Amino acid sequence: MQICPSKIRIRQEITRLRAAGQTIGLVPTMGFLHEGHLQLMRRAAQHADAVVATIFVNPTQFGPNEDLSRYPRDLERDLDLLRAEGVAAVFTPSPEEMYLPGADAIVDVPSLSGILQGALRPGHFQGVATVVSKLFNITQPDVAVFGEKDYQQLAFIRKMVRDLDMPVRIIGHPTARETDGLAMSSRNVRLSPAQRAAAPILNAALTHAEHHPLPSAEAYVTQVSQHLARESLCDIKSVEIRDSEDLTALSGPLHRPAVILLAVAFGDVLLIDQRVITPGKDSS
Repeated sequence: MQICPSKIRIRQEITRLRAAGQTIGLVPTMGFLHEGHLQLMRRAAQHADAVVATIFVNPTQFGPNEDLSRYPRDLERDLDLLRAEGVAAVFTPSPEEMYLPGADAIVDVPSLSGILQGALRPGHFQGVATVVSKLFNITQPDVAVFGEKDYQQLAFIRKMVRDLDMPVRIIGHPTARETDGLAMSSRNVRLSPAQRAAAPILNAALTHAEHHPLPSAEAYVTQVSQHLARESLCDIKSVEIRDSEDLTALSGPLHRPAVILLAVAFGDVLLIDQRVITPGKDSS
């Protein structure tokens, strides 16, 4: 596995892989890898000859009161995990390598950047779009794989790629979960024992909604919110139900697939989760 800390070095490696006739599958990460990330690597390997990972904690997607300095990091452990997965190359830039002095160009999808998590975290999705665009430009992948846990991010990136005619196919991968149902996240390690014991309520609330059809979008929001409110450690930031394709707001009876999106804080750790609800689908 080639470790490439600079843009020049990763471009050289991409050129070498291309010269060997290989297609490129990209998996962008912020590191501190877990099984969910490794599943993304395996999914990329199903769709491309060579998997390229990136490890970069992107400062532009963190707000001034967010946890950039406390985001967990363990590069050597991450590299060992990627080697075991057969990843061909990993791009590990510093912030100074990614953002040149005076750089202020940004990428945005205004219809999606100010809603849901974007409303809770102003500027977050501009930071995501800008860094993902840069990573696509640097690595020129054929496909890129993102997890469905970050459902709004996945929809955002798909629209960005479509609107800007980026020549990369975006593949979503189902949310990876712990045995108790908690969605895997690098932030989970920051939960206290009591918070970690309480956090699976997100999945429990979503699973209950999935298997108990309700007459309206509003009823789903009420039911999920009431379920979460049973746990005193939950600080509910957002419970929303949206169209599963374009994330437009829904009301009344559901006539097409919808996604329930949660943002819940446990202390200063914000967790997200999601579930697609399909009207008329047998949920028994």
